[in-house]
Amino acid sequence: MKINRRSTLAGAAALATAPFGKVAFAQAFPNKAIKIVVPFAAGSATDLTARGLGAKLQDILKQPIVIDNKPGASGQLGASAVATAPADGYTLLMGTNTTNAANGALFKKLSYDIEKDFAPIMRCVMGVNALVVNNDLPVKTVAELIDYAKKNPGKLNYAEASASQRLSGEMFNKLAGVKIERVPYKASPQALGDVAAGQVQVMFPDLPQALTQIEAGRVRGLATTGPKRTSVTPNLPAIAETVPGYSLVYWLAVFAPAATPKDVQKTLADAIAEALKDPATAKAMTQGRMEIAPLPLDQFADYVKSETAWWTKEIKAAGIEPE
Repeated sequence: MKINRRSTLAGAAALATAPFGKVAFAQAFPNKAIKIVVPFAAGSATDLTARGLGAKLQDILKQPIVIDNKPGASGQLGASAVATAPADGYTLLMGTNTTNAANGALFKKLSYDIEKDFAPIMRCVMGVNALVVNNDLPVKTVAELIDYAKKNPGKLNYAEASASQRLSGEMFNKLAGVKIERVPYKASPQALGDVAAGQVQVMFPDLPQALTQIEAGRVRGLATTGPKRTSVTPNLPAIAETVPGYSLVYWLAVFAPAATPKDVQKTLADAIAEALKDPATAKAMTQGRMEIAPLPLDQFADYVKSETAWWTKEIKAAGIEPE
């Protein structure tokens, strides 16, 4: 077979000038390190989840996974960084009900659009918060805390560093008929440290973080925020046992910038789903104190919409005004 040299050279020239990404033999995703932005501080449940997941994703995707903590403004700093990142799958958000559902109702002007700026990839875990108090506060039950708050108006404050912590506190105020004043913090570990030191008396941190301090004897655990007791801490009652109707759970999930290609989204979702099936990864992500709760790509977007509506409704019902 005789090959026409002129035709061969023309074909080579066409390949050389073809737009990037159009050449059939371009390397598939991923071909470099992936960054997972954590919008809360190191040591938080969000951070633990991202690090546990990232370690397994490195094995599955054969690329480094870098964890980048960007705390501040109720998760806005980290979420905004991902919302404006290139939509190529190499910058992801370990988002939460705070960043990707509640913040729209908490702020008059949000630095990103919850609905338009993100592609929901996969829900990973669900958990509850804990109600903890300073050891010197003379209360050992939820009922005693309510009684103390009513008898000592203006003397109690609660620390919060996320939407779930804030709504936990305001729901408690409303349903229990008390007024515990809010003290906002940039980072949850700092807030919990101030509760242990007695600068603030009450907090509703995520359960993994709370148990570390409870088990060390630095704070006293009174209850959890779920609709019933959790199997992780069966000796801690649910607030709902004393305050009927009280219930709050949180979730952590992976998001990508909105325009991320569908095939890249699927690659990421499949890898995360595989990671969540690994017992060692589940233990690392949850510390045995949250529930692995995958929700796949084809269902997760609708879930985020329903959650945004729920958090918006509950935030308004709790009387929380946007800042």
